[in-house]
Amino acid sequence: MSAAPARSYAPEVIVAAGCLIALITFGPRASAGLFQIPMTLEFGWGRDTFSIAIAIQNLLWGLGAPFAGAVADRFGTVRVLCFGALLYAAGLVLMAYAATPLTLHLGAGVLIGFGLSACSFNLVLAAFGKLLPESWRPMAFGAGTAAGSFGQFLFPPIGNILIEQIGWHQALVVFAGSVLLVMPFAFMLATRKDGVTQPSATANLPGQSIMQALTEAFKHRSYVLLVLGFFTCGFQLAFITAHMPAYLKDVGMAAWVGGWTLAVIGLANAVGSLCSGWLSTRMPKRHLLAWIYLGRSVAIAAFILLPPNPATALAFGAVIGLFWLSTIPPTSSLVMLMFGTKYMAMLYGFAFFSHQVGGFLGVLLGGVLYEATGSYQIVWWLSIALGIASALINLPIIEKAVERPLAQPA
Repeated sequence: MSAAPARSYAPEVIVAAGCLIALITFGPRASAGLFQIPMTLEFGWGRDTFSIAIAIQNLLWGLGAPFAGAVADRFGTVRVLCFGALLYAAGLVLMAYAATPLTLHLGAGVLIGFGLSACSFNLVLAAFGKLLPESWRPMAFGAGTAAGSFGQFLFPPIGNILIEQIGWHQALVVFAGSVLLVMPFAFMLATRKDGVTQPSATANLPGQSIMQALTEAFKHRSYVLLVLGFFTCGFQLAFITAHMPAYLKDVGMAAWVGGWTLAVIGLANAVGSLCSGWLSTRMPKRHLLAWIYLGRSVAIAAFILLPPNPATALAFGAVIGLFWLSTIPPTSSLVMLMFGTKYMAMLYGFAFFSHQVGGFLGVLLGGVLYEATGSYQIVWWLSIALGIASALINLPIIEKAVERPLAQPA
C-alpha cells in the first residue's frame, strides 16, 4: 500500500511555485558580475575585494545548504524558505549601501550566502522529491533548474537598465524587493514534518537518524564520486558569472555584451536543463554528467582561443548555457536513487557544498590571479582541466540504491 501523498496542492501548482522561487532567487545572484565594475570604480577597490565577497557568498551558500536541508527535512520547508528570503533581501540592501570592504563582505558574502542556502533551488528540488509522484520528479527537477536559468536570462538585462537609469545602489534595492516574493510561493511547497514523503523506489530506512544517513552516504563510493565531480560545476559557473562582464570589458567590448552574454547563458540553460531532465530518464546519468563536463571544457577552450568579439561572446553564452545547470537533474536524481527521499535535502546539500567550495575558489582565484597577472587566462585553463577531470570521475558511479536491511534493529 502506498503512503499518503505529503501534499495538499496539485503537482502542477507545486512545480509552478517551485519554479517561480528558483527564478526569483537565482536572478539577482546571477547578476552579481554587473556590479563589479561600478562598485570598484566608485570606491577604488581592486577586483580581488569584490571577488572575496562573492567567494564568501558561494562558500557559505554551500556550507549552509546541508543544515538548511536538515532543518527542512525535520521541520518542513516553508519556514526555511521564508527565513532564507529575509536574509537574502537584507544582504542585497546591505550590499547596496556598503562603503567599506567589510560591509560588502558581510552583505554580499555572509547574508546573501546563508540566505541562498535556505531559499534557492536546492530546497526547491528537495521539496519536489518529497511532494511529487515519482513519475513527475525527473522532469520537475529539470523544470526547476530551467526556471532558475530563466531568472539568469531575465535579471541581467534588467539589472543593466536599472544601473544605467537609477544607479547600482537602487538597482540592488529593487532586487531585494523582488526576493521577498519568495515568501507567498513558499507555502505551496509545504512539506510535512519528520520526513513524511512520497513513496520511492528506494525505501527509506525506518528510524534512520541524521548521523546514520550521513555515515551511510559518505561510505558509499558512488556518492563520494558524485560529490567530488560536482566541485567543478561550481568552479566554472561561479567564475564565469562573477568575472565574465569584466573579462569582456577588458578585451574591449561594451557593457551590454557582458549583460547579454549572461542573459543568453540563462536562456540556453533553460533549454539545457529541461533536456537534461528528459535525458536523465533515458540514459545512464553518469554518462550524461560526463558528457556535460566534457562539453563545457570544449566550449571554454574554443571561446578563449577564438578572436574576442560580441558574436563569439554571445555564441559562447549559448553553448555554455546548454551545459550550465544541466548537471543538477542527474545529480539530484542520483542522490534520490541511492538514498531515497527522507534526507534528500540534506544529502543533496552536502553535494551542493562541494559545488560551492568550487565556486568559492573559482571566484577567488579569478580576482586574485587577475590582480597578480592582469589576466584571467590561468583560471580559464584551470576550468578546462577540471571539466575533463570531472568527466572521468563520474564514469565509475554505480546507479543503484544503497543496500539496506529491511528493518532497523531495536
